[in-house]
Amino acid sequence: MPKLTLSLVASAAMMCAVAGPAWAQGGGPPNHPAITVGGQTFTPLSILTRNMGTAADQAEQFPPHHIIGNIYYVGLKTLASYLIVTPAGDILLDTTYERNVPTIAKSVAQLGFKFSDIKIILGNHAHGDHMEGDALAKQMTGAQVVAMAEDVPALAHIKPGGKPHPIDRVIVDGETVSLGGVTLTAHLTPGHTHGCTTWTMPATENGQTYNVVFGCSLRAGNVITPDVEAEFNRSFKLVRTLPCDVQLGDHPSEYGMIEKYGRLKPGAPNPFIDKPSCTREIDMEEAMFHAILAEQAAAKTPATN
Repeated sequence: MPKLTLSLVASAAMMCAVAGPAWAQGGGPPNHPAITVGGQTFTPLSILTRNMGTAADQAEQFPPHHIIGNIYYVGLKTLASYLIVTPAGDILLDTTYERNVPTIAKSVAQLGFKFSDIKIILGNHAHGDHMEGDALAKQMTGAQVVAMAEDVPALAHIKPGGKPHPIDRVIVDGETVSLGGVTLTAHLTPGHTHGCTTWTMPATENGQTYNVVFGCSLRAGNVITPDVEAEFNRSFKLVRTLPCDVQLGDHPSEYGMIEKYGRLKPGAPNPFIDKPSCTREIDMEEAMFHAILAEQAAAKTPATN
């Protein structure tokens, strides 16, 4: 575990400072504990604020762009969505909120592809800001919607406008999804949700193959129960074993997308190929996980004189 500095700080930030229709896990987190990792200080509130941004950020189209190989970014400023192009049709990872699906379709078109060519829709985890748009995207494309078994109960509650959440194929840990010679592997990395799924695949650029990891959030909630603690302990251990050259995530902030996008230049090295960044988010989230556990334990310990 990375070295961290733990302190308790007063909850001074107001939730209205970070506008948004709803937080991914309902209600805002506290502004404590605080950790310092890699010279940066984080609190549960600051992490969620960084990830979600404002309501406008969650709906603002980010310039669609090529990441590596056959992988493209087609998401919003703070909510990620990826297009994986194959000769047999395309794969969409994360539809975000339903209201964003037309924006994602616009980004796909701006890259020169057809939204109607999407054959498979994958999800990262069963929260509305990542998978609420599945029903509309399926309606627009006829694509097969794939979901991790452990997230199926939660997905049943995501029904924008009363539409049932479509699930055409249920997968389990270690299963693969293939299309047009492209194969993604699903890794169950629970904690944030019971079915949180980290997807991996190879991508080729300039004759070299790179390992791409679409990380699922490892952000702990306000209260960590024993079963969730066990899930996170398993997940942190697992994700550190995954071969990684290109780290992506369900929120662009988790891999520094805006900064890396700014470094995209013809003939320059691909900024998304960044092996050192593969553990940066993991280090921070694991440090916060242990800090929350420590704070919980301290709150249960009777004071002594």
